[in-house]
Amino acid sequence: MTLPSEPVPLAPSARLALPLVDQAPTTERADAARNRAKLLEAAAALIKDQGAEHLTMDALAAAACVGKGTVFRRFGDRLGLLFAVLDRTESEFQQAFMFGPAPLGPGADPVARLNAFGGAALRHLHANMDVYLESDQQASARYNAAPRRVRARHVTMLLRAAGVEGDLELLTGALLSTLDPAPVHHMLTERGHTVERLEAGWCDLVARITHRC
Repeated sequence: MTLPSEPVPLAPSARLALPLVDQAPTTERADAARNRAKLLEAAAALIKDQGAEHLTMDALAAAACVGKGTVFRRFGDRLGLLFAVLDRTESEFQQAFMFGPAPLGPGADPVARLNAFGGAALRHLHANMDVYLESDQQASARYNAAPRRVRARHVTMLLRAAGVEGDLELLTGALLSTLDPAPVHHMLTERGHTVERLEAGWCDLVARITHRC
């Protein structure tokens, strides 16, 4: 399917091309929505106080004063819970690169948008690193997660708009692999790199792929 060079403006309620993980269904009862919000608020508080590595189904049930079965019915498993926690921040990031101001959003040259996307993604990851690391434990979940598919679609669209030829799926995968939580965390903590250095590396890779060195 050929993607447009720019997203077609949609109503706010219909803007995401792919749904985020664990979005509440539109037919969800008001009490169920309130219970879900209560659980996610408790999860956010646990992460803030103890770190994402200590967020478990048991800990959340105790913090929210509900039965463990309620937590499992709502999120399925710990990975589903972690994706639900990431839902809000990921939604905000998606809105920025799909519909926000240029150069991250529409209206700029596609290469400028690719450069801006990499830098924004790295800063977003750095700010939420512990949750992303915990949710990145399973490779199959990482590559099939809806947020990553949205990012892949966006990068592929920009590569096509920049006139890049070749296997765009593989080129997109190569670019996005530099934004995966585990290698970024390794570069920042073990290799002593800065977010600015990683952002410069992203821009260099974009320049080589788009032949704008």
